Order: sequence, then structure tokens, then C-alpha cells
Amino acid sequence: MKALLFLLQQPDIEKKMQEAPDKGYEIGVVIGTYLPFIVLVGIAYGIYYYQKKRRGQE
Repeated sequence: MKALLFLLQQPDIEKKMQEAPDKGYEIGVVIGTYLPFIVLVGIAYGIYYYQKKRRGQE
């Protein structure tokens, strides 16, 4: 499922990069594309760390 989602998003990113008016826009597209995934990974790690620490106290 993750690979399918990646393949569906990739052409849109490449198209936006080709049509970008300048480098600033390209950087914004990259940040806007990958930042949500990075945030979700951070939240998942925080939950994992919290639960691991909580189970260690019992």
C-alpha cells in the first residue's frame, strides 16, 4: 500500500518541479511533500518511546 501511494504521488512532484518558476518553489514542494511523513514518524516514535517507558515501570 505504501509503495502504491508513493508511486501515485511521484509524478505530481516531478511535474511540479518541472513547472516551478524558481528554486524557492522547488524547495517548498519538497518540504511540503516530505514534512508530513517526517512528522508522522516523529509522533509514532514518541508514542513508542512513551509506551516502552511506561511498561518498564510496571
